[in-house]
Amino acid sequence: MLTPCIHLYIPFLCRAYSLVDSSQVSTFLISILLIVYGSFRSLNMDLENQDKDKDGNAMSQGTFNTNASNNTVCCVPGIQTIDSTQALFLPIGASVSLLVMFFFFDSVQVVFTICTAVLATIAFAFLLLPMCQYLTRPCSPQNKISFGCCGRFTAAELLSFSLSVMLVLIWVLTGHWLLMDALAMGLCVAMIAFVRLPSLKVSCLLLSGLLIYDVFWVFFSAYIFSSNVMVKVATQPADNPLDVLSRKLHLGPNVGRDVPRLSLPGKLVFPSSSGSHFSMLGIGDIVMPGLLLCFVLRYDNYKKQANGEVPGTPNTSGRMNKVSYFHCTLIGYFVGLLTATVASRIHRAAQPALLYLVPFTLLPLLTMAYLKGDLRRMWSEPFHSKASSSRFLEV
Repeated sequence: MLTPCIHLYIPFLCRAYSLVDSSQVSTFLISILLIVYGSFRSLNMDLENQDKDKDGNAMSQGTFNTNASNNTVCCVPGIQTIDSTQALFLPIGASVSLLVMFFFFDSVQVVFTICTAVLATIAFAFLLLPMCQYLTRPCSPQNKISFGCCGRFTAAELLSFSLSVMLVLIWVLTGHWLLMDALAMGLCVAMIAFVRLPSLKVSCLLLSGLLIYDVFWVFFSAYIFSSNVMVKVATQPADNPLDVLSRKLHLGPNVGRDVPRLSLPGKLVFPSSSGSHFSMLGIGDIVMPGLLLCFVLRYDNYKKQANGEVPGTPNTSGRMNKVSYFHCTLIGYFVGLLTATVASRIHRAAQPALLYLVPFTLLPLLTMAYLKGDLRRMWSEPFHSKASSSRFLEV
């Protein structure tokens, strides 16, 4: 009975395989892994901060009113929370930066390359930190070593930073695409972990604005600037800082002149199995949906900690309640990425990935939140209860 069905699916599978090659499969897997890992790193940072708050409250002499949820993101050091105003103006700022890179790339490329390398070094060290903590735990205590005005660091932090600096130096010397991808992965994880969306309203504003930004600069910029601004900026290599330094200091033709130009780690690239082309995905197409997935993962955890204290949940089926917002949105991201890839292969042109990723992530999330009765709470800062603004010290 199953044989006819298999014969019906074989042509479809062959067609899908012809449209998606090994480089695109690598892009799918890596982008999803980065989002999942970055989201759980973000959640783990919140949980660690909650434990520190509990320990601090237990050791304090006074008694605090702690009826509010401890999931307030603003209390985590180093976290940047995007508000509604920033969400509205972020696409405008990104457009200005894109135009600066388009018109003045030759003038700012060295400065931009150095700044990107510094940020990538810090981000990749953050990516390596859990592995280094695991490696150094048996052989060294987790005491911090003082470096004067530079601060205090553990052995794991020093090891991860040293490895990151080494990787960046090798990338500058070789310009290899795999090292560039590693640095881009670090940037993705760090941005997902350290940038937060406080509500579903801010998420919709940000992703909708970036969708318009992506569509305009990919589809319509050529009519105004006689060139696809997004594609040109994303694919334009920069001069190697070593080569520029050699020419400025007149070190001779054989010193620093054989280093390659650098493709900046603002994207992930993977070669096809035949080596004829590369599949490319901008880190914004990973980070921006990743921030939404980070938000829903934190909300799923918030509901678990609330233990039924969130009111207003209607009678829905048990199967619907078992499906988490994170899994629903992650499946939507995968379907949107697959749709963008197929559209790119069919039209044989670059596609604005957010045109497909935003609807396939937001629409299922909004529908599921409405069916579960959580839409109103998720829409306006669900992690801040009314009691959170009225903490006081009891005498």
